[in-house]
Amino acid sequence: MTAPTSGATPGARALRFARPLVLLLFVVLFLMPVYVLVVTSFKPLQEADPSTAWNLPGHWSTSGWSSAWETLRPGLENSVKIAVSGSLISAVLGSLNGFVLSKWRFPGADVVFTLFLFGMFIPYQAVMIPLAGLLTDMELVGTIRGLVLAHVVYGIPICTLIFRNYYVTIPDELIEAARVDGAGMLRTYWSIVLPVSAPAFAVTLIWQFTSMWNDFLFAVFLGAPDSWPVTVMLNNTAGSGAVAVQYNQQMASALLASLPTLLVYLLLGRFFMRGLMAGALKG
Repeated sequence: MTAPTSGATPGARALRFARPLVLLLFVVLFLMPVYVLVVTSFKPLQEADPSTAWNLPGHWSTSGWSSAWETLRPGLENSVKIAVSGSLISAVLGSLNGFVLSKWRFPGADVVFTLFLFGMFIPYQAVMIPLAGLLTDMELVGTIRGLVLAHVVYGIPICTLIFRNYYVTIPDELIEAARVDGAGMLRTYWSIVLPVSAPAFAVTLIWQFTSMWNDFLFAVFLGAPDSWPVTVMLNNTAGSGAVAVQYNQQMASALLASLPTLLVYLLLGRFFMRGLMAGALKG
């Protein structure tokens, strides 16, 4: 028998040191645009110039942030209304659909689930004109309620898929025990399924909130100036056509528009990954 070799080979040691360096390189490359955004947003208008984008501000100023807040505040309020209400409604509907399709089977359930999945692959552009006509007939075009309805309908397939895959992991014996005790469908959902649905709700809420907050196509096509979210306001700020481009305001506006989704992922990111893994254990 040969004695085990002590220590790692030179190639293994080099690989161990190379991995952190490569990761650090990617982190630096990723943060370079963020650095330019941050330092430019705190520069006064006279210093905010592309030729000095890498330089720290000679005089730190919050004038860009003040202008960005005044410009984007109506859009931020509209985005909060759309994203919060739309994600909550989508999560509730997806939860009910996922429960019925996974635990309360009925004839043709697989066909219905396939149709739900088919809805995930329909691009926005394919339904934009009929959707606009439908919202016009319902007198909802150009309103926040119309944008919420459009996002909820388009988000039902992915929400249903997330909840259905998660609820499949719940033991069937729990559902059968509830039926034996005389619980109906809604009672079983409320007492047995809903209390253990937090991971799936976290995934769905984060997914839908991010999608609705970052949406531009629905907003610009189906919205109006009174209902425009922050993405449309941000686009109008960037393309204002002013003689002197206010780079400090534009950089501050970009950061201000991205902060809510960043905070959501920082606060709920671990629940997002936990929910994804919980729904992937059993198909």
